[in-house]
Amino acid sequence: MEKYTGKSIFKGIAIGKILFYQKGEQPVKRVKVEDTAEQIKRYEDARAKAAEQLQGLYEKALKEVGEANAAVFEVHQMMLEDDDYIDSVVNIIETQQVNAEFAVATTGDNFAKMFAEMEDDYFKARAADVKDISERMVNILSGNESGGALGDEPVIVVAEDLAPSETVQMDKEKLLAFVTRLGSANSHTAILARTMNIPALIEVDIKEEWNGKMAVVDGYTGTFYIDPDEETLKKMQEKKEEDIKARELLQELKGKEDITVDGKHIKLYANIGGVKDVTSVLANDAAGIGLFRSEFLYLEADNYPDEEAQFQAYKTVAENMAGKKVIVRTLDIGADKQVDYFNLA
Repeated sequence: MEKYTGKSIFKGIAIGKILFYQKGEQPVKRVKVEDTAEQIKRYEDARAKAAEQLQGLYEKALKEVGEANAAVFEVHQMMLEDDDYIDSVVNIIETQQVNAEFAVATTGDNFAKMFAEMEDDYFKARAADVKDISERMVNILSGNESGGALGDEPVIVVAEDLAPSETVQMDKEKLLAFVTRLGSANSHTAILARTMNIPALIEVDIKEEWNGKMAVVDGYTGTFYIDPDEETLKKMQEKKEEDIKARELLQELKGKEDITVDGKHIKLYANIGGVKDVTSVLANDAAGIGLFRSEFLYLEADNYPDEEAQFQAYKTVAENMAGKKVIVRTLDIGADKQVDYFNLA
């Protein structure tokens, strides 16, 4: 038995065989061309097809994970129409006289690098979105399109990283959990995993040789077991059954009125520490958010979060709650919750 530790994105237990998921990527070759107008036309046609595909993914995600989480594919469509991105692709084709695939891949790499080097975590996570749309375009141009097939039996997907479009395209009946080496808690893929109640780990040193092996994902402790022994397997199976019973019990209460034995109507609000907790608030049918602990924006950062970072956090929570009450507590730092960079006595 091998044991690895990662960062948990969603709590839960998954037991099954590993599928080592490899993207259908091909190395993009730089090809010198005579007719640049033809390459620009190929790029425009691919862009139109990508927009069509993303609309299909948006509609699929809308049914499966709701409007707030499907919005990532609207963002991807907007990125396709970004003037700076388009100008860069066209400029590379015209000035370097190269094929559309190379121009798109180069632009995608440049833009992703630009986002990845930003200090703000929200914008850092957008690097993956730029890579996703660029890979989609390259695959369309090269005729190398994949559909995220997982096979016949439910599996634990292990991958270097997963794009939001790959996660949504996977058959939810066949996806037990996913484990990746890259990724962040703020990525759209992580948010989708939480929404779909799929146990997930990131920051795990993955190995291709695991493909086909039996494994266990423990989302409570962030542990990944490869070829678990009988004792571990039994213990995890019991933990999983307890988890299922607890969820079933809670589901019985969902949608019912919050009313006391003597007939008094009350509202049950949830407390959250950050954006990622909203999924649980919605899943458990809370009437709203009674306390958004704003100090966690500071506790989870290495330096003072700027106005934009705070704005994005509050905006995302408010949008996801769709009109339900959200109460934000002003900063509560000191005594039991110390932050080093405040330099408080």
